[in-house]
Amino acid sequence: MGEDRMDMVVVREFDPSRDVVAVEEVERRCEVGSSGKLSLFTDLLGDPICRIRNSPAFLMLVAEMGGEIVGMIRGCIKTVTCGKRISRKVNNHSISYNPVPVYTKVAYILGLRVSPSHRRMGLGPKLVCQMEDWFRQNGAEYSYMATESDNHASVKLFTGKCGYSRFRTPSILVNPVFAHRVTVSNRITIIKLTPPDAELLYRRRFATTEFFPRDIDSVLKNKLNVGTFLAVPRDSLRFGLWAGSDHFLSDPPESWTVLSVWNCKDVFRLEVRGASRLKRTFAKTTRIVDKAFPFLKLPSVPAVFRPFGLYFMYGLGGEGPHAAKMMKALCGHVHNLARESGCGVVATEVANSEPLKLGIPHWKMLSCAEDLWCIKRLGEDYSDGPVGDWTKSSPGMSIFVDPREF
Repeated sequence: MGEDRMDMVVVREFDPSRDVVAVEEVERRCEVGSSGKLSLFTDLLGDPICRIRNSPAFLMLVAEMGGEIVGMIRGCIKTVTCGKRISRKVNNHSISYNPVPVYTKVAYILGLRVSPSHRRMGLGPKLVCQMEDWFRQNGAEYSYMATESDNHASVKLFTGKCGYSRFRTPSILVNPVFAHRVTVSNRITIIKLTPPDAELLYRRRFATTEFFPRDIDSVLKNKLNVGTFLAVPRDSLRFGLWAGSDHFLSDPPESWTVLSVWNCKDVFRLEVRGASRLKRTFAKTTRIVDKAFPFLKLPSVPAVFRPFGLYFMYGLGGEGPHAAKMMKALCGHVHNLARESGCGVVATEVANSEPLKLGIPHWKMLSCAEDLWCIKRLGEDYSDGPVGDWTKSSPGMSIFVDPREF
């Protein structure tokens, strides 16, 4: 596109009173899949900013040309853990060294769309650049985005034209919700924590995990948060009673795990399109058999060929030699909750090196073995602090995926 045509592009803030229909039309054009291939479509339920609405600060921009909306981008800002430092504490003539989180203000880009008829005109970089200006104005030190590792166009745009670098490669694990209930071992007790109890547990044990949100309390108290669940050996509770996270952390059992659940079903719906009649018939048959004979516990393909919702598991953690088994039990519990609420799948996203990954049930055909996160430092005038330049840091074993942006 020549400079004269670029001058005709107006980038402005999204106006929900008049832009919803036009934005939905651009989304529809961008989600047209290849002929003969399965494609995943997203229904934002009439709210284009639903995936950033619960973040501490957010913005959606639209690109307008000749009065027509031809592109948009969404972004949000939050404060997260980017590393840790060791704190030295003297108490009663003894010295202890404890890791404490190092926080930074980070921005996240998602939902970049350019209408197919207006691509290769420089609209993508222009939208990214304008969003980054807003990030800088609000004090963000870093900006990152996530995409499928095989989305070459997106990767090329951000790493080639916008100055981002490859950063982390987590895995998205998806498991179908069957018609039958999943059996959870009776040797494990699952406890639903109150938000204050869950916050205490997370801040004490997981605050140094990369991307841990400093406002974890806001996440846990959000109406979309289904709950936080802790798995412990059945015989580890004194008199079978839960005494609170403070007491638990002072003397935890040898093995335990925890996770929280976010209700994405009330934010957006997904739908798989492009399936052949044979695949649809096979999927329906598995559900009929599963529903008719639940005691057989046969795996069935959920009704993904019409709009379905999902539960997202986040804040996964734990320790001990049996932690993977306990994580499997927690995932089974979440499956049963999702089944009761009418969800089609349960999903999570974890670091590739996450030790608990072995205990997370998932179907490879539904999952993404390698998602790609790219990052950019927004300015050189920031202090390196105790972490240094985060973009050059090595990945840890775990990562905290914020459910508000999944």
